[in-house]
Amino acid sequence: DPLHSLFLPAAYSTTCALGLVGNVLIIIVFVLYEKVKTLTDAFLVNLAIADILFLLTLPFLVYESAHGWVFGNVMCRIVRGTYRVNLYTSMLTLTSITFDRFVSITRVTKANKYQVTKHKWRTGVCAALWALALLLAIPQFLYNKVHNGAECFEFYEPPTVELVVVSCQMTVGFILPLTSMIICYSFIARTLVNARGVQKKKSIKIIVAIVLVFIATQLPHNALVLAYTLDKTLQSDISFRTVSIIMEAIAYIHSCLNPILYFFVGTKFRKHFWKMLKRLGISKAREETTDHLRTTDGDSKNVSASTNICTTSV
Repeated sequence: DPLHSLFLPAAYSTTCALGLVGNVLIIIVFVLYEKVKTLTDAFLVNLAIADILFLLTLPFLVYESAHGWVFGNVMCRIVRGTYRVNLYTSMLTLTSITFDRFVSITRVTKANKYQVTKHKWRTGVCAALWALALLLAIPQFLYNKVHNGAECFEFYEPPTVELVVVSCQMTVGFILPLTSMIICYSFIARTLVNARGVQKKKSIKIIVAIVLVFIATQLPHNALVLAYTLDKTLQSDISFRTVSIIMEAIAYIHSCLNPILYFFVGTKFRKHFWKMLKRLGISKAREETTDHLRTTDGDSKNVSASTNICTTSV
């Protein structure tokens, strides 16, 4: 079966390697360079830690894809449960980031007071996110076990328990966070459209990217999980099983994309990233390129100023 013997091991291995490098860089930059100064910084470090914990379980899935599950019931529950903890921690953290941006951008009159008080919330909010994620993932730690000596999956008895569990997890861990993100970013986008400044187009592009990537990687997999819960006969449908496996792999890729999505499009991360490379003595070529771009950019700005045109790229 090429899907299990080739595609999944390649997808999981690539995601694991890129994700670990990217998320470790995030932690290094924000802990050593930024000193985790803001609530958003704390959320993003929190997100990176959750991704790293999940990425460390991918080698088990790589082996399982080609040879079946041979690691026993305990590891079966830990690996499956860790994915759910990562999923819910990520979703809840992204929702918290969204709310943080919503208040900072759209509630200008309350922003100053919010900036002062939110620093006191960092540890408590992050701890609450992990606690809620662990609570939502309890069923995966309890109901996953090895079947037929080679398969690790959830089994509920009676079946109505699974429907209740999936419904609660889907509502609290996916639908509500996604709805909150869409509503908040709608208000943010409207505020930025009415605002002045050269950064508004860039900000809108970043917002659209955040929402679209989140939906694209998580919605298909979660929709298929819900469909299977409602109709168990789909298990015998080869096409459904194939699509489910592919969508699950895509959902896992989100842990690899987070560093790119939340940091590499931001000037703050890039600045500290290149500073770190400079200390390692491997950024000379980049500096030469930057000098050239600055010269070109300066000429472009002069032309733009004369024609009163402002453009922004991500």
